[in-house]
Amino acid sequence: MDVKRLILVIPLALLAYLLVVQWNQDYGQPIDNSSSSDVVQRSDNGTTSADTQDDDGGLTVPSSTSQSADIEEGMSADESTTDSRDFIAVTTDVLDVRIDPHGGDILYAALPQHKLRLDSDRNYVLLSDNETRSYVARSGLQLNDEANRIVFTPESNEYLLSDDDDQVVVNLQADVDGIDITKRLTFERGNYAVDVDYYVANNTESSVSARFIGQLARDNSEDPSSGVALGMNSYLGAAFSTPETRYEKVDFSDIQENKFSNQEAEGGWVAIIQHYFVSAWAPPQDQQNLYYATTDSRGRNVAAFAGPTLQVASENEANLSATLYMGPKIQDYMEQVAPNLKLTVDYGWLWFIANPLFVVLDTIHDIVGNWGWSIVLLTVLVKLVLFPLSAKAYKSMARMRKLGPEMQRLKEMYGDDRQKMSQEMMKFYQKEKINPLGGCLPILIQMPVFIALYWMLLESVELRHAPFMFWIQDLSVKDPFFILPILMGASMFVQQMLNPTPPDPTQAKIMKMLPIIFTFFFLWFPAGLVIYWVVNNIISVAQQYYITRKVENDPSIGKGKKTR
Repeated sequence: MDVKRLILVIPLALLAYLLVVQWNQDYGQPIDNSSSSDVVQRSDNGTTSADTQDDDGGLTVPSSTSQSADIEEGMSADESTTDSRDFIAVTTDVLDVRIDPHGGDILYAALPQHKLRLDSDRNYVLLSDNETRSYVARSGLQLNDEANRIVFTPESNEYLLSDDDDQVVVNLQADVDGIDITKRLTFERGNYAVDVDYYVANNTESSVSARFIGQLARDNSEDPSSGVALGMNSYLGAAFSTPETRYEKVDFSDIQENKFSNQEAEGGWVAIIQHYFVSAWAPPQDQQNLYYATTDSRGRNVAAFAGPTLQVASENEANLSATLYMGPKIQDYMEQVAPNLKLTVDYGWLWFIANPLFVVLDTIHDIVGNWGWSIVLLTVLVKLVLFPLSAKAYKSMARMRKLGPEMQRLKEMYGDDRQKMSQEMMKFYQKEKINPLGGCLPILIQMPVFIALYWMLLESVELRHAPFMFWIQDLSVKDPFFILPILMGASMFVQQMLNPTPPDPTQAKIMKMLPIIFTFFFLWFPAGLVIYWVVNNIISVAQQYYITRKVENDPSIGKGKKTR
């Protein structure tokens, strides 16, 4: 490249970089549409109310004769058209929820330990019911095969976990035709799981049946916690677990088309999954439960379970319970709720590799205390483990590079006779102990490890809003100044210079363009992933440079002798 062209290219590259940075500042931030006024409004008397509410009053469950049959909702017209309701506010160190006394459903759940954005004071809202998104956790009691919504009376409209307490207990009372019902929600310090219990006291003269129903209802709105990087959308949809099928994903489209078959199983759980966060109902693991998926009157996707039907004799009592998890996909937390719930951290088909990698990453973090440096050290450790394979690939490429002039001479000599040239090239490979695929196969063997590591970093909520150093203050979003992607592209370019030049001119030009193409793709990748690639490339360059110099200084190569 001459000086005039260089003088022209440098300002253009700088201008392009500044334009991308400015575009990122103007359009690259997620839209903050989770205003608290859209979800919960505080009235003058200190109670809370919503501008919209869950107007699908009744819980539905498949009947014994038809999977699509609904049980009578049992909600009056006056109740279903109520513009606002007084909510019950419950605030702990990790949860900020609003409970509707009409049914005792949770229509709003924010996570104080997780902010909407790194530079925002607003808590991340997982559950909400407003004009832009409807996502709620519902539960009800089916009495005598009727799933009427129960209007409860709370002991208080506001609960706050004090510094001296370890739990908050919310008791909702109701009388249904002589049956005393208490719905109890127990919140514990540092726990995203809420114990939900129904206590039924039958004061009538006849036996009654009772059944716990838990539902998660969500519309088809986009995942607010998903990144905008190309090809990096995490799974958004429902999931079920039974002892026979530990983890089964059910897309919202399948729910809308009624493709999910009802399942009965002992234990299990049902969840709705998105990037980083999950909500899940986990009934007692020693009881037989029915799992199903349907749509409600508002067209929302409903993933649900129904517990066994209990008979409560006259003047007797019964307790029906389940656990509701609303929070980040932290494996240690979810494992305490139900078996296999941690599988909602979806590492894809290479989970058997990604899981051990996360254990190692988590162990390193316990020592160094920084997720960015933990990624760096994990990458170094992975490269050391895979060094024998890498060394074999780099040695093969170095031999091809050193013998490139001789190979080019053969092509020029027999260029018009492709059959003869192929024969001479094979003889040359045999003479110099070269395997044309030697540089490819070891790299292909390593690819599953790198892909698993990619998905492990992508799915780890621990990286969300986790700082590294300097300008990288959130490993889960893109580098705001795109310095890491540029370093990645530069390291890839240096690595290409150590590789043998492809004999085909067209292929050589394409290879030269790859660093630019990959740099463009990586502009919007989360910083944690780009750190992995940068460190991986730098180590690869160092390894390849060392091996290449060793091969080039070996006088035996090029004389048909086998080298060690």
